Amino acid sequence: MAEEIRLVDYFYVEVPDKPGEAHRVLSQLRDAGVNLVAFHAFPKGRKSQLDFVPGDAVALKAAAKKNRWRLTGPKKGFLIQGDDRVGAMADLLARLAGAKINVTATDALCAGMGRYGVLLWVKPRDVKRAAKALGIG
Repeated sequence: MAEEIRLVDYFYVEVPDKPGEAHRVLSQLRDAGVNLVAFHAFPKGRKSQLDFVPGDAVALKAAAKKNRWRLTGPKKGFLIQGDDRVGAMADLLARLAGAKINVTATDALCAGMGRYGVLLWVKPRDVKRAAKALGIG
């Protein structure tokens, strides 16, 4: 099976970089019934940035408003899922390199059951060209 490559909207919030903050935010999303397709977090100065790819952006925005978060987005990224194989990530990155597109960030992992998933970001000015290079634009 070939990869499924989707252009997705993602949103983020910044929280204090301290234990329990991601748990607090994710618990509030759970309690609001917000399903996440993907989640990514990393330190950013004295804060942490929590990135969300929601199944339902309207529900995420409502939860953010209820909890008084300063939600940024939507921004664009790529969600890639496929059958795990040797070189899968190298092949994806080759397409972007061939189009002279720099990858801003990526997370890839084996999802089990012979599957893998990737979150991939490029600069906003490169989103359309990256989509084309990845075969979806």
